Amino acid sequence: MSTKEKIREKTSTKEALELNNEIIVYNDDVNTFDHVIETLMRVCEHTPEQAEQCSLIVHYNGKCTVKTGPLDKLKPQCTQLLEAGLSAEIV
Repeated sequence: MSTKEKIREKTSTKEALELNNEIIVYNDDVNTFDHVIETLMRVCEHTPEQAEQCSLIVHYNGKCTVKTGPLDKLKPQCTQLLEAGLSAEIV
């Protein structure tokens, strides 16, 4: 006779909800690649390579998730992206 051991993992719902927020940047016909790259590096703390990749994804796919994290950290970053003229939202 074998004994099966049940293991319960405790997960925090709060942690899961906090990390599910994303900033999405949308393509537009106004901003240059250089402006988008510089803004992502300044606001989202992307490396030059990350910012360039995101700008290309935005250009070819119409949108790109540029940052994920807790809502209270993303709100000021999204505001800065909007103030810089980018089309962005938090989802």
